[in-house]
Amino acid sequence: MSKTLKYGIMSLLAVMLPLSAMTAQDQMPVRSAPVQTMDPVFVPEYLSVGTAVDLDNPAAYLYPDWNNVYLHTFEGAVLPDTVVVSMNGYCLPTDSTYITDKFGYRPRRGRSHMGLDVKVKIGDTIRAAFDGKVRISKYERRGYGHYLIIRHPNGLETVYGHLSRRLVDENDIVHAGDPIGLGGNSGRSTGSHLHFETRILGNAINPESLFDFPNHCIVTDSYVFTKNKREVYYKVRSGDTLSGIASRNSTSVTNICRLNGISKNTVLRVGQTLRVN
Repeated sequence: MSKTLKYGIMSLLAVMLPLSAMTAQDQMPVRSAPVQTMDPVFVPEYLSVGTAVDLDNPAAYLYPDWNNVYLHTFEGAVLPDTVVVSMNGYCLPTDSTYITDKFGYRPRRGRSHMGLDVKVKIGDTIRAAFDGKVRISKYERRGYGHYLIIRHPNGLETVYGHLSRRLVDENDIVHAGDPIGLGGNSGRSTGSHLHFETRILGNAINPESLFDFPNHCIVTDSYVFTKNKREVYYKVRSGDTLSGIASRNSTSVTNICRLNGISKNTVLRVGQTLRVN
């Protein structure tokens, strides 16, 4: 075999060997793991804004049972660390925008006022704040007078006190905006008004943290209630001032400034969210 032919064959083999190896490698079976389908993530209803719940037993995820007996005590109930209250589908309980008494401690009477008093005339229509089911419809001579308690799917129970007449009965299902009673001056009351409370498992929440009665709207789309430390936020609206926001949320300008790292001279922006508690 001539040297020329020998070198030609060797060169050809040098070129073919990598190609052969590459072809063999390409033909090796490739092992691939099958695609795993993730289980749906379960989010507790009290953390799901706007979760739809059967109105036959609203907020069953939060309350131990359904009964028409006790008022604000729920034996065996465990209050979650966090409850997100959706304000979706709300209705202000009265057309009145005039607040006559606020939520909180009243030094002149030596006790706390657990709701908000809104001026109404006797016979004014009172409406359900959300969809829900009437848990209590009773008369209390030395307290609420004619009053209603409605439990809602968002976890709230709303209280309507000092009515002149109740238009719904216990276990009735109601929808936001439905007439449920008439304004009055029954029970321990010194003038016609609606006493309105918002509670979670008996824990009173300032209704002004949820509803803006003077402007007839809501304060926020969702309210975050925490068991040990409630963080309350407010969305700035046109014409708002720090002093007005502080008064509306039963706090001080100094506290709002401290919580948000701003000064008393800070210019507020419409749509800005401020922590107020």
